[in-house]
Amino acid sequence: QVQLQESGPGLVKPSQTLSLTCTISGGSITTDYYYWSWIRQPPGKGLEWMGAIGYSGSTYYSPSLRSRTSISRDTSKNQFTLQLSSVTPEDTAVYYCARQVGLFNASDAWGQGTLVTVSS
Repeated sequence: QVQLQESGPGLVKPSQTLSLTCTISGGSITTDYYYWSWIRQPPGKGLEWMGAIGYSGSTYYSPSLRSRTSISRDTSKNQFTLQLSSVTPEDTAVYYCARQVGLFNASDAWGQGTLVTVSS
């Protein structure tokens, strides 16, 4: 049973870079056809897919966030990381990491989520 766990600071100042890590256990980040996504949910709003990194290391981003988002991985640690630059209070959200079998399929495993607040 794969498990995902988000980690990172819960408070980020405006204009800074938000950085979160997802640690995978019970599965490998390089397993064929798996994609590893970052998804967020601002307070009172719906889920927003931000981007993903695939089993081969290819990355995919939401067009609306592409200019500020970077996703990378460390295969030796079985982790992948989100960096979101130039944050504003509108980036306050619960951030989730998740797994998909196929890039456009629904996620079948989720982390518990971590709240990140952008505030001075």
